[in-house]
Amino acid sequence: MNELSRLTLSPAADALGAGASHRPAAVSGAAKPGQERGAIEVTWARHLDEVRAAQRLRFDVFAAEMGARLTTPIAGHDVDLFDDYCEHLLVRDAQSQQVIGTYRVLTPAQARRVGGTYSDTEFDLTRLRTLRPRMVELGRSCVHPDHRHGGVIMALWSALADFMVRNQLDTMIGCASIPMLHNGVVSGDAAASIWQQVRKTHLAAIEYHVLPRLPLPVEHLDSSIAVEPPALIKGYLRLGARVLGAPAWDPDFNTADLPMLMRLADLHPRYRKHFLGA
Repeated sequence: MNELSRLTLSPAADALGAGASHRPAAVSGAAKPGQERGAIEVTWARHLDEVRAAQRLRFDVFAAEMGARLTTPIAGHDVDLFDDYCEHLLVRDAQSQQVIGTYRVLTPAQARRVGGTYSDTEFDLTRLRTLRPRMVELGRSCVHPDHRHGGVIMALWSALADFMVRNQLDTMIGCASIPMLHNGVVSGDAAASIWQQVRKTHLAAIEYHVLPRLPLPVEHLDSSIAVEPPALIKGYLRLGARVLGAPAWDPDFNTADLPMLMRLADLHPRYRKHFLGA
């Protein structure tokens, strides 16, 4: 679920009162056979240099690795107007202190200050208006290619769940991206096929459906390809997330973006105890 500069605590932390916990938490990453993984630390950015580290990782993943065309005021960094209003969650390698994973979180108070969410730029979210007072937007999630294992993702999700509970928030939204490149060919067929899969099993109730501002033309694409959804989308669906409607096309990132919603009340029982202790 896609996008600042500040010197001390972010405006988001000030607006929430309780804010995010800035104390590092050490977590041991699960290792694959024959591969050692050290401890990782999960923190919330407090200073500009920490936000910059997250923005550099985002640039490396989105632009250098995935080929996104980013308009950014700082070379080598993924920066947009929403960053100044967000909390930035960081996962570091405990030994090197390198930022290896990140999410950004836009709270309801900060969404009002900036005039909306990033998702609002891609979708008409009118039907979500009753959810907004306790709804956060997750975005710009990425993990360094050398650290894409369950330990990092679970650490991020655990910190997000704690943030939601402590700040009495209950709904998360975001845009989950599907690359347009499939088997070396740029097309939307894979995205159209994934949309057809998930709409049958994980479509939200009609009162929460949203409309893409720049729709992916799924009716003109081959939606019969046997393709697995990206791992992050599969993870969201396992948690209990729902898809809010057809994908939008993001020409800058060259992705099809699925609008997704996760409510803590809908968290799958398998994960409820792990993340919420209940």
